[in-house]
Amino acid sequence: MDFALTPDQEAIRDAIARICEKFDDAYWLKRDRDGGFPQDFYDALAREGWLGICTAEAQGGAGLGITEAAIMMRTIAESGAGLSGASAVHINIFGLKPVDVFGTQEQKDRMIRPMAEGREKSCFAVTEPNTGLNTTQLKLRAVRKGDTYHVDGQKVWISTAQVADRILLLARTTPLDEVKKPTHGLSLFYTKFDRDRIKVREIEKMGRKCVDSNELFFEDFQIPAEDLIGEEGRGFEYILQGMNPERILIAAEAVGLGMAALRKATQYAKERVVFNRPIGQNQGIQHPLATNWCELEAAWMMVMKAAWLYDSGQPCGAEANAAKYLAGEAGFNACQQAVMTHGGFGYAKEYHVERYLREVMIPRIAPISPQLVLSFIAERVLGLPKSY
Repeated sequence: MDFALTPDQEAIRDAIARICEKFDDAYWLKRDRDGGFPQDFYDALAREGWLGICTAEAQGGAGLGITEAAIMMRTIAESGAGLSGASAVHINIFGLKPVDVFGTQEQKDRMIRPMAEGREKSCFAVTEPNTGLNTTQLKLRAVRKGDTYHVDGQKVWISTAQVADRILLLARTTPLDEVKKPTHGLSLFYTKFDRDRIKVREIEKMGRKCVDSNELFFEDFQIPAEDLIGEEGRGFEYILQGMNPERILIAAEAVGLGMAALRKATQYAKERVVFNRPIGQNQGIQHPLATNWCELEAAWMMVMKAAWLYDSGQPCGAEANAAKYLAGEAGFNACQQAVMTHGGFGYAKEYHVERYLREVMIPRIAPISPQLVLSFIAERVLGLPKSY
C-alpha cells in the first residue's frame, strides 16, 4: 500500500498549478463580480491538452484515469479558482463517458475529440423542475418521426448552457405508463445545441457567477437519429457510467476549495494581531483550523480510494458517494471557519473567503444531497430497509 503520488501524478499537479498561477485572486474576484465565462482560463488548459485528461488517446486525449483527473481538479480549486474554475472544465473530464462506453466508433470520433481539444463546449441536461433527483420520473419527451427525434419539455439547473455548442440530453422516448420498470424508456442523445429551438434562461444564484446555470425550454427541438447514444430506452443505464466519476471529481474540488480556505485562514491568523498577540496563538483559533485540516485530509483519502477503485475497474459506488459526502462537509466546515477566523473582514469580498463559502455550497448540495448519500450507504452498505 503506497499513499504517495507517483512522479507522473506530481508532474500533473505541478503543471496545473503553474497554469493556475496566471489566474490569481484578483482574476477570480473580478469573475465573481462581473460574471462572464472564464474563456481565457479554459483556453489555457485546452492549449496544453488538459481538457482531455481522461479521454482516450484515439480521441485526442491523454488516456489517464479518474485518479489523475481528481488531482487536477483539486489543484484547480485549491489555487483559489474554487468552483468557478473547476466548473468551467468539469464536464470535459467526465461528461462524455457514456459516449465513450456505449457510442459507436463514428460517434466517438465525431463527438469526443472536439470536447477533449477544447474546440466545443457542452452541457449535460438531466434534471427537471418537478423531478429533482428522481430521474426515472423525467417527463421531457423525445418522439421519433422518421430519422428525427422531436423534443418538447423543460430542464433546469443546466450549467454552461449559455456557452454550449452541444448538449448531452436524457429524454423519455417511451411513456412511463408503457414500460415495465421506471428506469426503462429513457434515451440518451448528444447533439448540436440549437438555440432556435431551445430557449435558455439564466438562473441568478448565490455563487459561481461566471459559470452559468439555466432553465431550458425545448420547443420541437429536433435531433438526428444518428445522435442517439446506444439503444433507445437504455439511457438511464448509460448515464450511470458518469455518476461515480462525477462524485469523485466534485469531492476533489470540495477538498481543494477547503484547503484554499484553510490556507487563507491560517495566513490571516498568523498576521492578525489583537491584544498584542497574533490571533493564531489562541487555541480557540488553532483547534478549529486543525480540525479542518484533519477532516480535509481524511476526505481526500476517500477520494483517492474511490478513484483507485474506479480506475481498477472495481465497484466504487459506496466509496464515490462517501467521498462526495465527506468532502462536501469538510469543505463547508473549512470555508465557514475561514470566514469566522477573519471576523468582520471575512464578510468583505476583498478577503475572498466569503466567495469560498458561497461556492462550497455547490459540492455540498450537488450532484446529490448529503441526505441521499446517507440513505444510499444505509441501504446498500449497511443493508437497512429502503427509506424513500
